[in-house]
Amino acid sequence: MTRSPLPQDELLLTDSGLETDLVFNEGVDLPEFAAFPLLAEPEGRQRLRAYFLRHIAVARRAGTGFVLEAPTWRANPDWGARLGYDATALATANRGAVELLADLAEAYEGTAMPLSGCVGPRGDGYRPESLMTAEQARDYHQAQVDVFAEAGADLVTAMTMTTVAEGLGIARAAARAGLPSVVSFTVETDGHLPDGTALADAVAAVDADTPPAHFMINCAHPDHFAEQLSGAWTERVRGVRANASRRSHAELDEAAELDAGDPDELARDYARLRELLPKLAVLGGCCGTDVRHVAAIAAAL
Repeated sequence: MTRSPLPQDELLLTDSGLETDLVFNEGVDLPEFAAFPLLAEPEGRQRLRAYFLRHIAVARRAGTGFVLEAPTWRANPDWGARLGYDATALATANRGAVELLADLAEAYEGTAMPLSGCVGPRGDGYRPESLMTAEQARDYHQAQVDVFAEAGADLVTAMTMTTVAEGLGIARAAARAGLPSVVSFTVETDGHLPDGTALADAVAAVDADTPPAHFMINCAHPDHFAEQLSGAWTERVRGVRANASRRSHAELDEAAELDAGDPDELARDYARLRELLPKLAVLGGCCGTDVRHVAAIAAAL
């Protein structure tokens, strides 16, 4: 099994819903819901630094490590093209994202702060619209993963995966680049991936081919997947980045206002998840969450 880049049996926090926080709480315009273009300007880089520093401060107070997740969820060829980025510009952005995280980590020497290169889905995170085979997905995402490896990332995280094939393809790309990987699936309100696959089957399929360091679940409320968490496979799920809202993906996609839920209620949901996921160690948020939710989760656990 692939080695884990994260400390074993140690709680680590990570950040929250970067894009929704910036758009709804700070009024930042993010075309195509992409945060990586902020890296191109000093003001944008400073805004990203401030965002991560708020979250790191929570981890420091809680005495935990912190997973620094690159703001590169949209930094792939299809989304980059919509924003006017060619392959060279995308490589510069992905490299700059890791360098930004490395600078932050250097200031906190002695604290576990692994640098993760975030790889998002080729298409929309809520809809499996760009169906690929695992081999096609590996080829598609390889360039981004290779840049992460060259820039000094500790691992690659495939975030908001809607299909087994794309998650597996990114795990293969990471293995080819010599980096550990994490595969994070998203689910609908019925606890299944958007393509209909059960979580247990998705984990088993990836593990049978190219086992990542571990799996995560993100971009869904705990109510949407808690009932699916039974069986030995749950020991492979070490991270959760849940939504604050109980709304479906379709409802969130159409929402004009942020549903931030209740941070304390979400923290209680995480405490219950920890009873269902024996190896749960990486805790953060996704859509609708911000530093308040991460602080509440840290306090609850």
